Amino acid sequence: MSLRPISRISRPQEVIDGDGVKIHRVFGHDETSVTDPFLMLDHLENNDPVHFMPGFPWHPHRGIETITYVLDGGVEHQDSLGNRGTLGAGDVQWMTAGSGIIHQEMPHKGSGPIFHGFQLWSNLPAEKKMTDPRYQDIPAGEIPEIIDDDGSKVRLITGKFWGKTGPVSGIATDPRFLDITIPPRTKRRFKVLLDDNAFAYVFSGSGYFKDGSTPFPVQTEYVTEKGVSDTIRSHPVENRNLVLFDRGEEIFVESGDFGLRFLLVSGQPLKEPVAWHGPIVMNTRQELILAFEEYQNGTFLKKKNE
Repeated sequence: MSLRPISRISRPQEVIDGDGVKIHRVFGHDETSVTDPFLMLDHLENNDPVHFMPGFPWHPHRGIETITYVLDGGVEHQDSLGNRGTLGAGDVQWMTAGSGIIHQEMPHKGSGPIFHGFQLWSNLPAEKKMTDPRYQDIPAGEIPEIIDDDGSKVRLITGKFWGKTGPVSGIATDPRFLDITIPPRTKRRFKVLLDDNAFAYVFSGSGYFKDGSTPFPVQTEYVTEKGVSDTIRSHPVENRNLVLFDRGEEIFVESGDFGLRFLLVSGQPLKEPVAWHGPIVMNTRQELILAFEEYQNGTFLKKKNE
């Protein structure tokens, strides 16, 4: 089984978005061919309400899906379809914007002054860009949490893993979204479909991701399934490190002295042109211009099956 080479390790950029929210932008815009079908990942982690309470007031989306995963605090959401509600710690919302939706997302603190969560943007294929909008709100208690014998824990949001299936369904790119926690000084391997694009984002602890490509100064011993010991290179990773992988069938990771927690996300690349401005992502510039014209003239929102 082939080990995935590591193409790059990077850190997020701090940006201001929404109405003044301080965000760690893990990737976006310049990464579309590498992370396809995923467009952007934001890590929202702040213990100062001044930097997250302004939130994301009313704004449109078309042509994408947004995945909001709350770890601490909450998000109040409201939209042009009349939906409204609150996401709490551990909850997930998978929103398919499709033909168009206007909504707002307003973070709030939990038991302490902290808000912590993620938002991932996933592209829609051209044939589904104008599909009807829909939501999948998944409470924390419905997300499978799988604990292995060594104490490793996986929260399975979508896709199939270790004989379980995540609660989010009907996603065009058949993605897999995992929240993985590994105890201190533990080695694990995780299978990934060969032709999927995949990335890992570390948000707690540290460790090493092993690389199946050419030798590197940091060496480690890796025991294959046949019991043969191979020397392969090992990349150290810290909190807030993004690891982008090349093609392969599995990743191999070793946690550090304080354990390791990371998102592991993979999906089928669309390999389609991307025309992107702000909250709208289409395939051509003409489609993008039309979307903004419709937003300005009041025809942005479509009736079902229009």
